Amino acid sequence: MSILSKRSVHAENPILEEDITAEMLKNRGHNVIKLNRGDPPIYFNTPDYIIDAYISALKEHKTNYTDATGIVELRNAVAKRYKRMYNINIDPNNIVTTAGVSEALEFINYGLINPGDHAIIFKPYYSAYIPRLLLAGGIPIYENYYEKENWNIDIEHLNASIKTLKRAGRLNHVKYMIITNPNNPTGTVLKKSILKDIVDIANDNNILLISDEIYDEIYYNKTKFTSIGEVAKGIPHVILNGASKDFDATGFRIGFIITPEHDKISSEFISKMADFARVRLCVNTPAQYASAAALENRKEHTKAIKYMVSEIEKRVNYAVSILNENKYIETVEPNGAFYIFPKIKHNALKIKNDREFVDKFLREEYIQLTRGSGFGKPGYFRIVSLPPKEILDYALNKLNEFCVRNKV
Repeated sequence: MSILSKRSVHAENPILEEDITAEMLKNRGHNVIKLNRGDPPIYFNTPDYIIDAYISALKEHKTNYTDATGIVELRNAVAKRYKRMYNINIDPNNIVTTAGVSEALEFINYGLINPGDHAIIFKPYYSAYIPRLLLAGGIPIYENYYEKENWNIDIEHLNASIKTLKRAGRLNHVKYMIITNPNNPTGTVLKKSILKDIVDIANDNNILLISDEIYDEIYYNKTKFTSIGEVAKGIPHVILNGASKDFDATGFRIGFIITPEHDKISSEFISKMADFARVRLCVNTPAQYASAAALENRKEHTKAIKYMVSEIEKRVNYAVSILNENKYIETVEPNGAFYIFPKIKHNALKIKNDREFVDKFLREEYIQLTRGSGFGKPGYFRIVSLPPKEILDYALNKLNEFCVRNKV
């Protein structure tokens, strides 16, 4: 009899599942190129002004416990950012600081989900959504981002699914619906019209809408980003964000749960999120002060994010141009974040599924990707396009050689 709980089977992360193999290959002397993890500071140093603020916090002995919901300087800075960027008025008391969006997902699921409750999740999804839901005893109801629509949402299909849930008497067990915008793993930026439709559906059916906007400043190719808060005014909704991507500080583990509205549902929700924050005391104190400085220093941030997004746009587009020459995969061009999510033409390859594809590619070419089934889409794989062009050029040409070598 195992000492482990039954729910522990859900604790997994497909993005990191090949790390043991990669480390083994590295120990054998191979140079492994890791295109599996979206970690900007590896390729774009966290800006000096943020590092300096972190060091200053340490030198000033700001290493004690803070308010569980986050230091007031940081919550004020978040509120000011949303007013400045999106004209959204947010009470700093309606912001809870978390150890990244990952902890925010934990709080949300334990705060909302009873065993057997549902959440609507769109495939392909960020890989942490499902484990967090399942660990809380929830059951996912899957909708889709459609590849033929450039990974946008089919609103008619979503409406039909909601009606089916209502007829089956299951709609009252749907606790939330979560979208990711810009999307991980597809790089799609949802259209404003689509967001308005999603808001209406959530509101009409009393479903709490959650928008994960951790990449909200990373969009390109003449695309425009709309925050859910701009189209959901007066309607209960939740925004997730943090310092990891836009501010190039993944290791700081600073995230935010934000409720812009003041209705009964929003107030009850954020109050309980604060209770969960108190259970774990607080997040990294010097990182909070550094993140507050990052948000407040508009001049330095504008300079840093402009450079990073410009480089990401070049690297993503360059990678897509190489992938489009590979006749064994199909690629939809992304316009946000820094991922590409190609489809494998399995009928043209002697490889049965995406798991075998990424594992075999790692073992033969020493390049680590992530299988699409880990994001709810078997038959695809995810590429992180953060490395410089010469690395992407080498890796993706190796991918083409690998496909040719394994063709039918």
